[in-house]
Amino acid sequence: MKQSEASGNVFGLTGGLLWGLDTVLIGVILGLSPFKHYLVIAPLVATFLHDTFSSLWMLLYTGVAHNFKLLGQALVSRSGRFVMLAALFGGPIGMTGYVLAIHYIGASNTAVISAMYPAVGALFSYLFLHERLKLRGVFGLCLAIIATMILGFTTSETPHNNLLGFMFAMLCVIGWGCESVICSYGMKNDVLPDVALQIRQLVSAFTYAAIIMPLVNGYPLVGVVLKQPVIGLLVLTALAGTSSYLCYYRSINIVGPIVAMGLNISYSAWAILIGIFFGNGIDFKTFLLAILIIIGSILTTDNPREFFKLFLRK
Repeated sequence: MKQSEASGNVFGLTGGLLWGLDTVLIGVILGLSPFKHYLVIAPLVATFLHDTFSSLWMLLYTGVAHNFKLLGQALVSRSGRFVMLAALFGGPIGMTGYVLAIHYIGASNTAVISAMYPAVGALFSYLFLHERLKLRGVFGLCLAIIATMILGFTTSETPHNNLLGFMFAMLCVIGWGCESVICSYGMKNDVLPDVALQIRQLVSAFTYAAIIMPLVNGYPLVGVVLKQPVIGLLVLTALAGTSSYLCYYRSINIVGPIVAMGLNISYSAWAILIGIFFGNGIDFKTFLLAILIIIGSILTTDNPREFFKLFLRK
């Protein structure tokens, strides 16, 4: 396995770990005042603020890396327009579907359905990018997806609206699956992963600000949140999310969308393991499923043994 491929695999798994941390912190934030008093729109407002602060973190990163010229060039290029399209699928479409599905059918049921996004992405990647996995990689991807779906069934929740919830969850699956494939195509030519992420977060934040927040009347809650101490935790959570996406986009660029998604889906397992440090309980079955998800994710790589060696050296 080439050094670049090994690095791409490490980026992929690290991105999943950081998104697990981001997920746990978002859960903590939504349980704090004032979010806990706005159950319906709180996830959408939290996502808007998360992506807005993430875009600001990326602007700072872009400035330090002296990439503003590359950002300007990418914004007017054909490849940059593909990245913008990927941003719409991943942020406003995928994330909005995700948080609304959680509202209607609960977090565990949403996790069951949304876990299918790597499979959808793999199908699109095969059809449009002609990328395919080896047999071991297919087994690893299936193992990770099935273990995630079983994990989702471990929590019993009463759905508010099965049909609406399922539709929003499928919107999330299609959005996240398309994001990886379209972004990979956009980065294939002349857009760096870091610049692609800057575009992604700017497009997501702008779309939330201009369309989604007015539709749900979210700005009054935004004004309240900006005056509360919880905003500091949101800024730090956005940093974790930004770091996760940096790793994820670099992984997509190096090893392709299928392997990157297979590694990224490990976030559900990392969220459980990280949750232990925040006082969340865990039983043996849940722990075992989390380990299976991570193992399945790693099996999607071309050479798991070499991957472990490089990851341990990191």
